[in-house]
Amino acid sequence: MRTPSDLVIFHNPHSRACMTRALLEELGAEYEPCVLDFRRNEQLSLEYLAINPMGKVPAIRHDGVVVTETVAIYIYLADLYRDAGLAPALDDPDRGTYLRWLVFYAACFEPAIGDKAQKREPAPRTQSPYADYDTTVSAIQQALVPGPWLLGERFSAADVLWGNALRWVTGFGMVEATPVIADYIARVMARPAEQRALKADEALAAEMGLA
Repeated sequence: MRTPSDLVIFHNPHSRACMTRALLEELGAEYEPCVLDFRRNEQLSLEYLAINPMGKVPAIRHDGVVVTETVAIYIYLADLYRDAGLAPALDDPDRGTYLRWLVFYAACFEPAIGDKAQKREPAPRTQSPYADYDTTVSAIQQALVPGPWLLGERFSAADVLWGNALRWVTGFGMVEATPVIADYIARVMARPAEQRALKADEALAAEMGLA
């Protein structure tokens, strides 16, 4: 397995960056966390804005190359660590479904959850790339029904993303933890790599004095 000579994750233990840390653990990657304290607005420092002008985490830097946006990071890392087997190859029939559900998270699920959180009415269907909240949540739930993973018997980086994302949103009551969703979350979170990532972030949060 290739070991990058320089892999840094810009991180905060109470952020979506936890999803990227979980992937790094699943991939068996060697990486260095660069922790940003949101209480001090370190994510808005000039130094960090030079890395990500959006002032948010996660971001990664690998051999001088910066990648931002969770889904882009997932695609980049899972392909980089291809020997871990979490990303179907370009000529693999599963590649299309794999990419579909990765991108669906950013293009549809996140905006729909934003509507729910802000109590916004969706745009007219002809103007909305994700229809509405109910349609979006129904789509991912239906994709989980065959199980046990999004690619059937094959576990992939897409499951790391969705298992962690659904854990967050069900925890905040933004998505109902139906039996299908709850069982899927439990399967993902039972994995040893997920437990390592959770414990590392719990320890980091305690060290930073975060509740």
